[in-house]
Amino acid sequence: QVQLVESGGGLVQAGGSLRLSCAASGRTFTRLVRGWFRQAPGKEREFVAAISLSSGSVSQADSVKGRFTISRDNAKNMVYLQMNSLKPEDTAVYYCAAGTLVVVTPGEYDYWGQGTQVTVSS
Repeated sequence: QVQLVESGGGLVQAGGSLRLSCAASGRTFTRLVRGWFRQAPGKEREFVAAISLSSGSVSQADSVKGRFTISRDNAKNMVYLQMNSLKPEDTAVYYCAAGTLVVVTPGEYDYWGQGTQVTVSS
C-alpha cells in the first residue's frame, strides 16, 4: 500500500503561482512513478505531469509545458508541482498518483491521494 497526501491548493488570480506537494508513505518503493492529474467539474480526469523517482524522467501535458514543473525529493518522499502563469482553465481538483510507468492514463496508476482544489480567478 502507498498512501498519498496532497497539499498546497488554494485560490489564486490568473497569472499567479502555486506549488502543490504530494507526501508519500507506506511501501513507496513498490511504485516509483508519481503522477499529477486534475479533474474539473463535469470533465474527465486529465493527465498533467509525471516523474520517475528512480531516473528523474518527466512527462508533461502540452497544455502545461512551459508553465508547470514537476520535481521530486526522494529523501523526503515528496513530489512537487510548481504551477506558474496560472489560467482560469487550470481550475480543478489536483490529484497525486503512484504507479510503475510514466504514462498518461489514469487507470495505469494504482494509488491516489484525496486531491487538493486549485481555483484560478480571472
